[in-house]
Amino acid sequence: MTVDELGAYGLEQLTDDEINAFLANQRMGVLGLPTGNGPYMLPLSFGFDGESRLYFTYVLGGESRKADLSERAEHATFLAYSAESPYNWESVSLTGRLEEVPESEWDEIDGVLADAWRPGLIEEAAASADVAVYRFLVEAWSGVKHTGLPPGFD
Repeated sequence: MTVDELGAYGLEQLTDDEINAFLANQRMGVLGLPTGNGPYMLPLSFGFDGESRLYFTYVLGGESRKADLSERAEHATFLAYSAESPYNWESVSLTGRLEEVPESEWDEIDGVLADAWRPGLIEEAAASADVAVYRFLVEAWSGVKHTGLPPGFD
């Protein structure tokens, strides 16, 4: 079924303002990077600048597949979602480009990155490993939500 057809069941498309507010309140999502065998998907915390850019911190090792794929990708996708119950959820899908942020610009985006949630082990690893910051430049976004009541409660 299409999104329009699912509207009969309570699915709604998000407006740009709703997408902006959703991204401002989310901290986790899934980045999809192109490969020859389908997308490379990885969960990432992110910061949102309130306009059209997401920021990711990569903890790098000797080799980093995500950094390598990010450098080669012409386009990438990102999905952020929240599911409080089967009848109350929303998701936002973004398409855009990735670029590494020069270290000279990190102070300018410190406030955006400060809000990004990170697992404790990533925080610990980042303290002793190389890190890189990537900017996701949003080219298109769309979102849907369902905030209906369970059957029998309407």
